[in-house]
Amino acid sequence: MPALLEAESTLTDRYQTTVPETVRRALGLSKRDKIHYTIRSDGEVVLTRAELSEAEDAALGAFLGFLARDITEHPEHLHAVDAALVQRIRSLAGGIEVDLDAPLSADDE
Repeated sequence: MPALLEAESTLTDRYQTTVPETVRRALGLSKRDKIHYTIRSDGEVVLTRAELSEAEDAALGAFLGFLARDITEHPEHLHAVDAALVQRIRSLAGGIEVDLDAPLSADDE
């Protein structure tokens, strides 16, 4: 099968490398994505984007990545939670019992 794209990268002293931009774009890779390697019997290595496991949530991962970037880029937007806000939250949610281990109802799924 002819190659659609070829790229090279250098291995550092610590056996690390940068995935070339053309490969990242072709595989749809973003920061913190996982890469899957398949090594065939003839020595060929196939690099693919790793599939998310059931435990991983793509939407949650993207949201957490957004938060991490925003905190890094705009630390001036961070503010301490003051006692008045804590009291307001307690007044709104006080006395509500939540069982995090209980299954969701059909309406909640």
